[in-house]
Amino acid sequence: MAEPLIELVDITKSFGPVIALNGVSVSVLPGECHCLLGDNGAGKSTFIKTMAGVHKPSSGEIRVNGKPVSFDNPRDAMTAGIATVYQDLAMIPLMSVARNFWMGREPRKAFGPFKLMDIDLANEVTMTEMRRMGINLREPDQAVGTLSGGERQTVAIARAVYFGAKVLILDEPTSALGVRQTANVLATIDRVRKAGIGIVFITHNVRHAMAVGDRFTVLNRGKTLGTAGRGELTPEALQDMMAGGAEMAELSASLGGTV
Repeated sequence: MAEPLIELVDITKSFGPVIALNGVSVSVLPGECHCLLGDNGAGKSTFIKTMAGVHKPSSGEIRVNGKPVSFDNPRDAMTAGIATVYQDLAMIPLMSVARNFWMGREPRKAFGPFKLMDIDLANEVTMTEMRRMGINLREPDQAVGTLSGGERQTVAIARAVYFGAKVLILDEPTSALGVRQTANVLATIDRVRKAGIGIVFITHNVRHAMAVGDRFTVLNRGKTLGTAGRGELTPEALQDMMAGGAEMAELSASLGGTV
């Protein structure tokens, strides 16, 4: 087995008396889509923010390429190749795709003592990277707000990959999308995985996880219920681990077996 790109070993995180994570361990391999599943309140958001440098763990160890690291802020994680695409995507709808793609990292060219944004280079790279992800834009000046939800997700993913992400954390990327848009995002995830980048796919949708996942880790109330590879668990078993099998069975019985 290849060496993990990132490992989180026995991670705990407390906020005062509240224990958000209690001994969670996860690793991500090159070219792997590792799905992190759990219901609302399971600890998924706290865990990815710990991985992304937003929170420092109360205890436990983070290793990148086998070496222990400590992230003081998200910039440290980004420097180590850990990129996160959050649900809000951190985009400005009225700005163009190219400006959103390069936001904060604009290429420059000099005119005497002045440095201006290299618009031609920015547009060319944006169009090329979006085509690589399967999205054909009308033009790079197209406003992000005119794109579908799936296309916006793809812009955010393409941006992270272009700027050197080795591990890509996707926070519920399909939660608010329709069927076609979801299919586009899952196809993008597959493209990125085949490029050798490790993906952490956070979701509570078992079907979406099963479509692209290589390994599956279930969180429940801040604890890991286990990690399984593709083919080792059925969708029904994953659903039961997430939601609690006894409660779901009782609900299904009361609703005439429709759950």
